[in-house]
Amino acid sequence: MKKRIGKVTFLMVLSLMLVLAGCSSKTSNEEGGKKNKEGLTELTLFSADPHPQWDDMNSPVGKVVKEKTGVTVNPEFDVNGGTQKIALMVASGEYPDLIWPKGGAGTLVEAGALIDLTDLIEEHAPNLKKIYGEYMSRLKWSKDDESIYILPTSPVDTQYLTPSHGVGLQNDVVKALGYPKIETLKDFENAIKEYKEKNPTINGQPTLGLSLLADDWRIMISTTNPAFWSTGASDDGEYYVDPETHEAIMHYKRPEEKEYFRWLNHMNDIGLLDPESFVQKYDQYLAKLSSGRVLGIIDDEWQFAEAQRSMKEQGMHERMYGLYPATLEKGMKHANFQDAGYLAGWGIGITKDAEDPVAAIKFLDYLASEEGQILQNWGIEGEHYDLVDGKRVIPEEEMKVRNTDANYVKKTGIGVLKGFAPSYGDGVKDATGQTYTIASEDQIKEAYTDVEKEVLKNYGVEMWKDLYPTKDEFPVKPWGVAFNIQVPNDSELALIEQKAMDIVKKRIPDAILADPGEFDKIYDTFLKELDKAGVEKAEKERTKLIQERVKLWEK
Repeated sequence: MKKRIGKVTFLMVLSLMLVLAGCSSKTSNEEGGKKNKEGLTELTLFSADPHPQWDDMNSPVGKVVKEKTGVTVNPEFDVNGGTQKIALMVASGEYPDLIWPKGGAGTLVEAGALIDLTDLIEEHAPNLKKIYGEYMSRLKWSKDDESIYILPTSPVDTQYLTPSHGVGLQNDVVKALGYPKIETLKDFENAIKEYKEKNPTINGQPTLGLSLLADDWRIMISTTNPAFWSTGASDDGEYYVDPETHEAIMHYKRPEEKEYFRWLNHMNDIGLLDPESFVQKYDQYLAKLSSGRVLGIIDDEWQFAEAQRSMKEQGMHERMYGLYPATLEKGMKHANFQDAGYLAGWGIGITKDAEDPVAAIKFLDYLASEEGQILQNWGIEGEHYDLVDGKRVIPEEEMKVRNTDANYVKKTGIGVLKGFAPSYGDGVKDATGQTYTIASEDQIKEAYTDVEKEVLKNYGVEMWKDLYPTKDEFPVKPWGVAFNIQVPNDSELALIEQKAMDIVKKRIPDAILADPGEFDKIYDTFLKELDKAGVEKAEKERTKLIQERVKLWEK
């Protein structure tokens, strides 16, 4: 009997020890999660986008963030958009603490990988509640699931002061030609043609007319998206959305877009299109632009910004690009500044494997705080800016370095973390009446080179945005943008869209590079292949999602 009691007692004690050990472990996780050798809570992060300016949080600003939050970030950045990596995560069932999945959130939600942040925000994140404000309803996942899985990271209430899209033309081109109007693609073409004939080489290398980029997903940015930008539509990804009915069609079906690609076919036929456009990699494209021998581009500002900075550092100011709202025909309005409202959809989430979700939400909340926002935009007082009569002022020498040093972000840490939490947009003011960001019309104008100022003056404007139609000339889009409505990567809709994209990547270059006499046949075959891939079904599903979003956001 004694032995039996002893055995039972031992098992009870052992069970109690295991329970206590489990409780102890849980408490440890809740109070700090995984600690590194510095005693900081280490949060793992996966981002579907690359981050060449990542500073390992060892920059001056990074160190302050660690000190203020007790958190450091151990990231993994993907160069291929995250789709494959996210699929592998779902297959393994293992996730990092934080994830910025770009368009892959639907897959993660479907797999149960993301936690609902509603209660965490309510209990631990007053700054997140403040920054989203009236847009909190846009954080709800869907009409059937009003959980908050993703914290959108697009700037809130931003006032856009610079154009992001357009045709890029070297400053020396317009200067040499007497500042011709660049209102249509034909104007753009004529300027390139005339200048190239007079300047067959630049810096000892053959001059190139127009260079495009088609490296994997980047084909959309430089090659296919301009088809809707230059024909009066705004960005809804692979779709055009009727502003009245909210019905979606694959944008390549628009007759005017066929004519845009016909124009590219013409540019190739007359020798003005870079023959390497559809084979060059992104780094080769940037290097080519940075050499100063490419007269024209059609691209988003963020994609060629590195080359622009490089030419600025090299003192090749006449080779830098101005952006112009050229359209296929007169009367079409470039919709760069059309208001889409707050762009909820893409952002950051906390996964079910996060050891300390409270630490994670508090970290994101600090980044969204007034102090965190000023730190990420202005830097450290006394080091990157001064306080003069209560106003933040960036010294002239510091501003010069900020505008010319391509590695300024990495060296200082200013802006490194902005993409991983919501931020106030340009023009939004803090409690002191100063803007959270340094961007202002005066700051932008001061950053222009003398060459840019001369070009703008000759066009009768002060800023590049002044060449574009204003947002008041367009209706606000009640669905935001169609491309950030999340769907699982393995859904039928996503699979059809991937098939369509594979067809686009093959047939659009085929159509552009074809003999002009074959263009119509190739393009019509392309549209038939899209239909065969099931795009009509995809259009109906996207239409349904867009219309549901409009109703959800109206609530």
